[in-house]
Amino acid sequence: MKFPIGLQPYTIRHELEKDYLGSLKKVAEIGYKGIELGPTELMTTKELKKHLDDYGLQVIGCHADLESLTNEFDELIDYLHYVGGSYLSHSSKFESRQSVLESALVFNKIGEACKKQGVQFLYHNHNWEFTKFDGEYALDILLNETNPEYVKVELDTYWVMRGGEDPVDYLRKLENRCPLLHIKDMEAGEEQFFAEIGEGCLDFVEIAKMAKAVGTQWFVVEQDLCRRSPFESIKISYENLRKLGLIEE
Repeated sequence: MKFPIGLQPYTIRHELEKDYLGSLKKVAEIGYKGIELGPTELMTTKELKKHLDDYGLQVIGCHADLESLTNEFDELIDYLHYVGGSYLSHSSKFESRQSVLESALVFNKIGEACKKQGVQFLYHNHNWEFTKFDGEYALDILLNETNPEYVKVELDTYWVMRGGEDPVDYLRKLENRCPLLHIKDMEAGEEQFFAEIGEGCLDFVEIAKMAKAVGTQWFVVEQDLCRRSPFESIKISYENLRKLGLIEE
């Protein structure tokens, strides 16, 4: 029930703008082994890979919008091959059942193209995928209408909870379909503000048990907003994961 732990650097987005390499080094010093990181205009991919290797950080994969997936697909694949990343993640918003069905067709094509290049395409959820169309969650429609080999899921525990579902129960439906899990906690109370792992109301021991059962490979910490320094927040999350016995050292 232990996992390698990565970071989604959206958490430290402002820090990266001030000190890109210094921020990545701090992530590694806290103990994180992986990071979801796309190409940067600040340096070449070769230079970036050299720095990440020096820090001991593995690129797990990266996120991309639909425009990039369409117009820069080859460049993204080449980048992932060079840095050793295996996953390409994407998020969308759906206004209707028809928009979900149309997106499913697009995602199947992207996922198939990724598969041919040795990369796995993932759909990353927020809470809006728990809007119902004709009595069915948008996310359920998407999962039913996409090929499980071409389109897998990067489930986000906080957004599942915010959408009104139990992350453990939803994970149960994703056997062999959720290789990366975004782990994110929620403060108790009406505001439902983001919390460091172990400081909120989600049960990460139970989440980890189910994640292991369905074949999840990585836990990826993300905290969209923090009440303290983002580096302090990601350190608290990491230390709490260690206390819970969930870190693969």
